Amino acid sequence: MPWSNQGGGPWGSGGSKGPWGSGPQSSGPTPPDLEELLRRSQDKLRTVLPGGNLGGRGFALIALGAIVLWGISGFFRVEPDEVGVVLRFGKEVREVQPGLNYHLPYPIESVLTPKALQVRKIDVGMRIVDDLRRGTTVRDVPEESLMLTGDENIVDVDFSVLWRVDPKPDSVGKYLFNIQNPEGTVKAVAESAMREVIGRSEISQVLTIRQPIETAVQDLMQKTLDHYGSGILIQQVQMQKVDPPQQVIDSFRDVQAARADLERAQNEAQTYANRVVPEARGKAAQILQAADAYKSQTVAEAIGQTSRFTKIYDEYKKAPEVTRKRMYLETMERVLGGTDKIIIDSKGQAGSGVVPYLPLNELKTQTKTQSGGTR
Repeated sequence: MPWSNQGGGPWGSGGSKGPWGSGPQSSGPTPPDLEELLRRSQDKLRTVLPGGNLGGRGFALIALGAIVLWGISGFFRVEPDEVGVVLRFGKEVREVQPGLNYHLPYPIESVLTPKALQVRKIDVGMRIVDDLRRGTTVRDVPEESLMLTGDENIVDVDFSVLWRVDPKPDSVGKYLFNIQNPEGTVKAVAESAMREVIGRSEISQVLTIRQPIETAVQDLMQKTLDHYGSGILIQQVQMQKVDPPQQVIDSFRDVQAARADLERAQNEAQTYANRVVPEARGKAAQILQAADAYKSQTVAEAIGQTSRFTKIYDEYKKAPEVTRKRMYLETMERVLGGTDKIIIDSKGQAGSGVVPYLPLNELKTQTKTQSGGTR
């Protein structure tokens, strides 16, 4: 170099100071001479090329080799969890799937390979810390997890979001060019959506029912990210821990225990009602059926008595004396049929007036008994 053998450099004379005021470091290595490097490279190139000089054929071979290397540089590989986005002068032209692919060499085309097929997880309200002594621990982040419910209570919510690039066409391009920080965007949208849903719910719902809240947060996040044109798909929202603040958690647990006792008592009462009410209804139906049977029997007997009386009356009109005597005899038969009787002839003159009575019914009973014993 022109100043390599002089006492001073291009920024001063005397050689005691460098361009920023520091002296030369004599103990360090001496930088190589550029002219010497060029001369050595030319000598090596002459030994490789036929004829030993750079003629037209040599330049043609060099140009051909450069073109081949330039063309080969267009091959690229896309990993299994990636999607390739080919850019032509900075504009997206196509998407390629995992495997070996080719694009026009730089600077005509270039490729970006985001991990579009990978499902990613973002934690909000907590951080998972790997400790060599205690293993994996979860650290709470109150500034993210503390939220206000619709009934003006504070609740501590830790949740996770599973997301990936939307598999729809052109979603990878939106993911690359429409948002600058995808993970930060997803986390901010997740926290905002959860606060909005929690703000519309009561604390009792938040502490007991998780599925509707997770679904509402997922729908709201997807709607917001689609409005941004982010090309991101929210696959699932998982609520990890939902508790009141640490200062009042014991009181809330007492309230939950009381509510559990209330539900248990209501269930027991409902069980008792389910057992007693059908029994009472069965007994009521039985009484009604018995009453209906008694009613039918009484009405039928009344109708029969009426019909009998009508027939007797008709016969009475035809022969009053005979019918009256018959009615008398039948009545006496019913009255005296089941009693012991002594018949006295008041007009008897030979004796005491007692008429001997032969109990034919008792004789028949004794005869049946004796015949049964002899068998």
